[in-house]
Amino acid sequence: MSFRSVLAPVLAVLLAASSVSAQLGGALPPNPRTILQQAKDASGGAAWDALRSQHSTVSVQAAGMTGTAERWSDTTSGKSRLDFSIGPLKGAAGFDGRIAWTQDDAGNAREESDETARELAVNAAFRDRLAFWYPERGEAVVSYKERASADGADFDVIRITPQGGRAFELWINVETRLIERLVEREARAVRTEIYMDLQDLQGVKVPYRVRATREEPRQDEVFVVEKMEFNRPLTGVAFGKPPPPKPDFAFPSGRTRAVVPLDIQDGHLFVRVRIDGKGPFRMLLDSSRPACATLDLKAFLQRVEGVEDVAGILGFDVFRRMPVTVDYDLARLVLHEPTAFRYAGKGAVVPLAFRGTMPTVQARLDGFAGVFDVGTGARPSLALTAPFAATNDLAAKYGMSRTVIAGSGPGGTVRGTLGRAGELELGGVVIAGPVLVAAVPDAAAAAGVAGDAAGSIGYGVLRRLRPTFDYARHVVYVDRGARFAEIDSFERAGLWIERGPTGFVVVDVVADGPAAAAGVKAGDLVTAVNGKAAGKLSLAAARAMLRGAAGSRLRLQLGTTGERTVILRDLI
Repeated sequence: MSFRSVLAPVLAVLLAASSVSAQLGGALPPNPRTILQQAKDASGGAAWDALRSQHSTVSVQAAGMTGTAERWSDTTSGKSRLDFSIGPLKGAAGFDGRIAWTQDDAGNAREESDETARELAVNAAFRDRLAFWYPERGEAVVSYKERASADGADFDVIRITPQGGRAFELWINVETRLIERLVEREARAVRTEIYMDLQDLQGVKVPYRVRATREEPRQDEVFVVEKMEFNRPLTGVAFGKPPPPKPDFAFPSGRTRAVVPLDIQDGHLFVRVRIDGKGPFRMLLDSSRPACATLDLKAFLQRVEGVEDVAGILGFDVFRRMPVTVDYDLARLVLHEPTAFRYAGKGAVVPLAFRGTMPTVQARLDGFAGVFDVGTGARPSLALTAPFAATNDLAAKYGMSRTVIAGSGPGGTVRGTLGRAGELELGGVVIAGPVLVAAVPDAAAAAGVAGDAAGSIGYGVLRRLRPTFDYARHVVYVDRGARFAEIDSFERAGLWIERGPTGFVVVDVVADGPAAAAGVKAGDLVTAVNGKAAGKLSLAAARAMLRGAAGSRLRLQLGTTGERTVILRDLI
């Protein structure tokens, strides 16, 4: 759940071309300013003129969690502040009129430097100022988009692009003339806010219940206003980015770095830690995860990663405290004392931006520029979003017609089409021949909605480098690793297997791949690989065998049905 999504309910409080011409039977499209004025009149009219500030508390239901949020906003300046506690997530977010910031439960605040976050903050401030009704409060391009229908009602759709922001839509009910929906594109999805339970407050109508939905119903969020008031004095409300807290970590006396061994299995990184003197515990290392936490991932990790003793995830909270070098060659992490750290390598210095806790970089894929997520938790070498691949016609360019499973998460398997690029350029460092997996187009892509992110850079690329992440300085230092010149590869059997109670379960077989040619089918149970019983073979080791040399033979014992010999070959 993003901090922007947490802001949804209180943003809602302040809201009460030839194709268009053809849709309206050849008539000129309506004047959008007239429709907006009608919406203002229907929801309070001149009473809106007296509003200068807003304060509300709401209850939140999201991702199976419940909680509360409290928000203040200045209607004249667009400044805002939100404090929230939702399940295990606690923190704050705000906009001081210039920058958007977020703060975690440890008191660490950071500026949201990602372009998407900046544009969404501008949009939120525009709506906080009610600038769609008061043009003098904020410049924007306003146009009539279309007449649309949803849930049995007709709407006039007004498209608004604030200066420095991004386009969003206000859906105004044709009969009631009330603003009943907001549609806005986030980084990878379109968020629709539906406003319900309108009540009168100080002369204006405001929604006391909001449902925010994306393409996936399981991502829906529901907000119910518990208390709301206008024109409360904002004295003492801190809209600016909070100062940093005192350091809550220490290095051994006299040392400015610490070395932590890495256990690298099938593209994922694990470390051993002690918590309050207990342990050691095995933790999955993911530099973009928002917390250092213990989670009940046992069943998932047993099945998908073949490991049984993972206590939880170690991630962003470590990386944001200190510079961290991920040394894939020597299988170790190097933690650097922040005040003493000085980069002395000869690699590239690549700017980092952040979308929430996700670090992003600017990169070029065979000349196509894009913003890519980068982190230690992604298995595929290079995963591309469907909009980026479609916009640049990469399926045709790379002959990406073969569908594979690139990985699996708690929400299910990740499927995409397989290909290989010429080169990925990252801050002047050129990585040759990365393997690509382009996401299967989703509903948003099919509707022509483009996400901002081009994709994510994962293990297959990072293992060829020696990156040092310096979140505080918003950079990653990229040095070449010992395997920099190695050719990237994908598994050569055309199989995705997971750990089952008595062997390896075949989850997917690539059509026309080597395993399919040998007669292996989805649902088969592999009880031995090359004569070695599955019970004595780790899942990581079994998957490594699927990446064996092209032309080599892989013998799979399928339960009691017999043995199949798979002749490995490259799928791309």
